[in-house]
Amino acid sequence: MLLPYYHKDVIEAGCDEAGRGCLAGPVFAAAVILPPDFKSDMLNDSKQLSEKKRYALREVIEREALAWAVGIVTNEEIDRINILRASILAMHRALDGLKVRPEEVIIDGNRFMPYKDLPYTTIVKGDGKYMSIAAASILAKTYRDDHMLKLHEEYPAYHWDRNKGYPALVHRQAIREHGTTPYHRMTFNLLGSPQLEFDFDAPAGKQ
Repeated sequence: MLLPYYHKDVIEAGCDEAGRGCLAGPVFAAAVILPPDFKSDMLNDSKQLSEKKRYALREVIEREALAWAVGIVTNEEIDRINILRASILAMHRALDGLKVRPEEVIIDGNRFMPYKDLPYTTIVKGDGKYMSIAAASILAKTYRDDHMLKLHEEYPAYHWDRNKGYPALVHRQAIREHGTTPYHRMTFNLLGSPQLEFDFDAPAGKQ
């Protein structure tokens, strides 16, 4: 069962990203501030939910959150500053978009860079522990999926409607056959090893 907060009686924003291990497309992040009495039996880490449940929860989160926002860092920026810094920058941009100023930030993972003067805590597997981080993971994931579906319309040969830019075998095969697009992350290992098949969530790229 997810916990409602990390520190009680503060305005706490949860942050998470989506798309860090992809070969193409931006990295997305979200920041969410939930009300203290928020309840949802369905809420969980986005990776543990079906697509249908993620989109249903997105509506609930957007309706009931005190504030929420999404931040985006493009593939060109990722190539310029590296994926770790890009993931953190996407979270900073999400925090910039909040209409309510948080007093503290909790972040999924173990790496972050200070955001203004706010205290923060990194939490490994935090999207499976705290409601606000889980909510952020759902928003980041669904908005990134929406974006990749639009990019798929431009470049259907890469099957981004199915793999969302992750290093799936069909994605890498398309790169071999058709080359790269303007949305590929050129500092990543785009072709991988021909002996290995990758699932959609396999890590990739330089950190």
